[in-house]
Formats: sequence, structure tokens, C-alpha cells
Amino acid sequence: MQYITFDKTKPFDLILLGRIAIDFNPLDYYKTLAESETFKKYVGGSPANIAVGLARLGKKCGFFARVSDDRFGEFVTDYLKKEGIDISHIKVCENGESLGLTFTEILNHDESSILMYRNGIADLSLSPSDIDEAYIKQAKAILISGTALSASPSREAALKAVTLARKNGVKIIFDIDYREYNWKNKDEIALYYSITAKESDVILGSREEYDLAEKLMGLDGTDESTSRYWCSKQAAVVVIKHGKAGSTAYTKDGKAYSIRPFPVEAIKGFGGGDGYASSFLYGLLEGYEMTDCLELGSASASMLVASHGCSADMPTLDSLGAFIQKEKAQYGDCLLYTSDAADEARSV
Repeated sequence: MQYITFDKTKPFDLILLGRIAIDFNPLDYYKTLAESETFKKYVGGSPANIAVGLARLGKKCGFFARVSDDRFGEFVTDYLKKEGIDISHIKVCENGESLGLTFTEILNHDESSILMYRNGIADLSLSPSDIDEAYIKQAKAILISGTALSASPSREAALKAVTLARKNGVKIIFDIDYREYNWKNKDEIALYYSITAKESDVILGSREEYDLAEKLMGLDGTDESTSRYWCSKQAAVVVIKHGKAGSTAYTKDGKAYSIRPFPVEAIKGFGGGDGYASSFLYGLLEGYEMTDCLELGSASASMLVASHGCSADMPTLDSLGAFIQKEKAQYGDCLLYTSDAADEARSV
């Protein structure tokens, strides 16, 4: 069953809003940041990674963002342009703001950490005046990254984009994407997350991220109550991720579609969520069955944690299909299962 439909006449599949950053991943694995000496540079930031992932899968993406007025700003915009992403609404900062820099630490197969530099940051300088209604009208959907809501004027820009998308019948996707930096307190997080989530047609997040969004609502913190609440608002699909335990897509008709991760030998603990989002959203945009969307998302997530980079290692359709075929040949079709959300809650 197709739970969400998109206007196929629109030239852009998705316009994303949020951070574009730079990742530095260590080439000398399994050392602390203090011990690491050699790093490889990548375009980073969750919405940027998702845009690249969708572009690799053949989808047309645009972007609302601000980048630094320096060589790093040139690097990220040139990279996105080469990937086929429209950069006409990515603007250069005017007051010396810098791109966010992320240094990652890969200690072992199961343990990774991230050190971020986020002061005077470019992406949070996105202004409401940067949001173009005519551009939004050209999209099947927009994606709001939760980090864009953490400070002004970016949060007002994001809320303006949500308002204009709803006005023009453009679908809204909310990737909660919680990062502790730049937020002042949990009440603030809950307020802006809930405002955006109530207007969203698709919501993606971890259990912990939904707990932050629901802090002021009095929900009981279960997946069933979360899905029931947001599906009673605008959401047609609510995806709740549990890391190595898998993920579940809850739908407006009360169904719950779950998948376990594809087994891989991981080399890092980050990047999987962005691969998941890009391939899952590809499936939704194509009108695939929910089980197929989950399969694509889970496969991409596994491929990303088994690779060194994020944006640079987003799969193509051919590589994604080959990976799924190989994994199924080895592990079978036991990764997917479907249930009624209420039955699932009673079994917990």
C-alpha cells in the first residue's frame, strides 16, 4: 500500500534545508583523536549527505543553505554541484561565519565519537529572507533537518519553509537529527521539534529523538504512543530507529513495518542514518511498498557504517541492489516483518 503520494509534475524531488559541513575522518583507525595524525576530508552534514544519497539514486534535489565565504565554502558547493544537486539557493555568508567542522574518532568496530566545531556557524545564519516560495513550489517535498531549528535566524527560516510548503501542497519531511550543540535547553528542543513534527507528512528519528520532541506532551515514551500521536496529526509515516535493534515504520492505518539491520562488519558508528534516510525516501518517492522502502533504507545504512566516508560512499541503485541480493543470498528474507501497531504494543 502507498501511504503518501507526490506531485509527479514537480521538477524537484526534494528540496532540503539545513547544514552543510565538512567531515574529517581518520585514516589511522582505532586510535583516539589525540593519537590520530591523518584525516580524509568529506562533505558532511546530515541534509547534505541525504541530498547526495538521493542524487546518486537518480533523484533531483535542491537546497536552502548558507556556506562560508572561503575555500571550504567553495569545496562543498562545487562537490554538491558535481553530484547534480541544484545550488542556486545556497548562499554565501556575509559576516564571516564558518562551516561546521567535524573530526571523527573511530576507536573500534562498535565505538565512535564526534568532535564538532560550531561557533559562529554558517548554516545557522540561514535567514527567512533566503526562503523562496517559488522555489518551494517546484518541489514534490521539502526536508527540514532538526539542527536547523536550534538557533535563530535558521529556525525562523525553517518554519517559514514549512509554512510555505503546507500552503502550496508540498509534502514535508522532518529528519529530527538531534545534535546537542547550539540548543539551550530541552524545553526549547521540545517546542520547536513539536511545532515542525505536527506539520510533517513523514517523520524520521531515533527513540531518543522522539523523547526529546515529546517532553512537554505527557506521552509514555513507547513507540506505539509516539506513532499514534503523530499519525493523529499530519504524519502518514513515522519511522522510529533503534540502532542495531532495527527500525519500524508506523503508518496512519495502524500498521507497523519493521526491519532488522543487514549484517556487516562495521568500521564506524556514524553515517548510517543518512544513508537510511536517503534510500528510504527514494522508495517513498518511487511509490514502493513500505517493506521495500525499509529494505532500501536498512541496506544503505549498513553499507555506510561499513565504509570510511558518508557523502562520498552513498550507494548507486546498482550497488544497493547488488548488496541486497548478496545479503539475502547469505541471510535469507528473515529481516522484514509486519504487524499491527496495537498488537505490537501489547506484546511488549
